[in-house]
Amino acid sequence: MSIDVSVVIPTFRRPSELIEAISSVLRQHGATVEVFVIDDSPEGAAEEAVRGLADSRVTYLKNPNPTGGVPSVVRNIGWPLASGTFVHFLDDDDIVADGHYAAVKAAFAANPAVGLVFGRIEPFGCGPPAQLDHERRYFADAARRAAVSGRFGSRFAFAGRMLFDNVLLVCSSSVIRRECVAGIGGFDPSIRLMEDADFHARAMRECGALFLDRMAIRYRVGSPSLMHSPHPTEVQRQEERLGRRQMQKKYRKAHGALEFYALALFARTVLKIF
Repeated sequence: MSIDVSVVIPTFRRPSELIEAISSVLRQHGATVEVFVIDDSPEGAAEEAVRGLADSRVTYLKNPNPTGGVPSVVRNIGWPLASGTFVHFLDDDDIVADGHYAAVKAAFAANPAVGLVFGRIEPFGCGPPAQLDHERRYFADAARRAAVSGRFGSRFAFAGRMLFDNVLLVCSSSVIRRECVAGIGGFDPSIRLMEDADFHARAMRECGALFLDRMAIRYRVGSPSLMHSPHPTEVQRQEERLGRRQMQKKYRKAHGALEFYALALFARTVLKIF
């Protein structure tokens, strides 16, 4: 049986949330799935919980060189194992919306030139109410900006937003063609923060993207976000600035100064109007 979606889940000492995430994948309809759980804890904290599922679609792997929670490294272990047409990098505490894979599969079929599909993000959880409200506003605005970006085509407006504006998505909310992941070489482990944004900016530029205006995932909020906290620490600000400079430098090197600065101007003028 051919596999539609290969799901790669890096996990680090969150077995109960992990089982919720896996369960949301296994109950999808209209698409065949396989799941690779890559455990990044030295003690193999998730093994017992995953083995207890007793589902042949789920493969448990332990990172032989644990990073202590560096997801880009762990994701790069998982995606070369994928046999599916599409790859979904799902965080271990997020939940896939019912019917999402069927909708994504249909979107890819209708848009064969597009390499990445992403959807809306619905925050939930037990985090502070102010943080939860902030996350909901952030992702509602991200969905609005994503919808606008799609009017300008499948590549440059999306990439420009990721490079020069607030990011449009989190890793769990996108599904990507397997050949696109291979073509861009997966994630860049040298980028500590903003590695998701770098991955998606490269995928959007090289493969094209489509925003699907439906809920993709429920995004668990338990503590202030590293990416869009309402009150980031100075260390968080510095790490975000460093990550953004790294991804911008890579883009400029790959596509030249003329395209880079033209895209910066477009993102900071035309896209700011919308």
